[in-house]
Amino acid sequence: MFPGISRGGRAAVLFAAATAGILAMAAPAQAINSVHPTVVSANPDNNTPHMLDGTVFAFAQVGNRVYVAGSYTRVRNYNSTTEYQRRFLVALDRTTGLLDMAFQPNPSGTVRSIVPAADGQSIYVAGDFTSIGGGNSNRVARLDLATGARVPGFTPPAMNGGADMIRLVGGRLIVGGRFQAVGGQTRRALVALNAATGAADPWLNGITLDGARVTVTGATSPVKIEELDVSEDGRRLVFVGNFSSVAGQPRHQIAVVDLTTSPATLNGWTTTRFQVECGPSSPTYTTGIDISADGSWMVVVTKGRMYTGRLCDAATRWNLNTSAPNQQPTWINYTGGDTLLSVGITEAAVYVGGHQRWMNNPGGRDSAGPGAVVREGIAALDPVTGLALPWNPGKTRGVGTQAIYSTPQGLWIGSDGSRVAGEYHGKIAFFPL
Repeated sequence: MFPGISRGGRAAVLFAAATAGILAMAAPAQAINSVHPTVVSANPDNNTPHMLDGTVFAFAQVGNRVYVAGSYTRVRNYNSTTEYQRRFLVALDRTTGLLDMAFQPNPSGTVRSIVPAADGQSIYVAGDFTSIGGGNSNRVARLDLATGARVPGFTPPAMNGGADMIRLVGGRLIVGGRFQAVGGQTRRALVALNAATGAADPWLNGITLDGARVTVTGATSPVKIEELDVSEDGRRLVFVGNFSSVAGQPRHQIAVVDLTTSPATLNGWTTTRFQVECGPSSPTYTTGIDISADGSWMVVVTKGRMYTGRLCDAATRWNLNTSAPNQQPTWINYTGGDTLLSVGITEAAVYVGGHQRWMNNPGGRDSAGPGAVVREGIAALDPVTGLALPWNPGKTRGVGTQAIYSTPQGLWIGSDGSRVAGEYHGKIAFFPL
């Protein structure tokens, strides 16, 4: 789910797509959004700045400013050769595409997620930093939109590991990541904070994560959340990661939480499809998730190795209008052995990104199988059938497309690559409607 995507209606649909390279099952209702009636242009805007190193992980738009987070340290405007030292978080003017040089938060480490605050005057950010905006702030901070200075009064407790994802739900900030303690108390990978003060909130304390899946060497890595999303109505939280149980119940790599209760409670929605491994190097492989604007369905993307019958290196659509166990995907689109890292749902398309070479490729084994289509680094899928749409700008594959963010004006993507649609675009690109 992305700011700027509005709610819409639903239409029942049926489809059959196996002959085109997709394994298809019974279809759920289709979510319709009103912001993107068409797929975005395949020709990115030329007036966006360039990040000259590192990776872009997140975007947020507030009014006419767009905020860009990542691991970069050097930037320049599109119309200049002058380089600026700007670490990990910048703002730019959406109309002109020029960097806003007055915004100088100067975080000490990578910024990985951004969420606009409800006041319209500030943003929340999360990442690996321990100082930002002129003072100490461990992993999570609230910043003034214009200057990047810390907002007084917001003082979250210290986290002993990176905070990778944040979402604002009413008066609470949901934080997911790699931390195992918050303010000296055990809180594995998930915590709620008071959105005004930053203080730890007990709302999610019962949603404990455990049972980290083992690495290829047999060692157990700390529990972490790879990605999380909240439905636009604020009723459901979905997260993916390397856990095998949540709140004492079996949940392999994906869980759904009801946010309508206080405290929040684990939903009955389950699937066993992510319980099996995707090979010895990928005991965990869920990488990204997005919920449709009406909250009725979601798409999950994965990495791993290509194995028949497993959801490795694929995008899958799931019904969320249920609390039943043993859920199955309504469609699957395989890359044929390449990682997907990000996903964004609009009315007209499900955009997926990674370092994939193909889509519609269930028969491929690090190769193009029958029905495969070339879609390097970024692709648009039909929300109903899961088939790859004709949209095909192509981009540098690299590690892959890490961020997909839609606004009323178009679609932003962020990565570690610098070639998009055959043009130079340093780490970011914007595709207008």
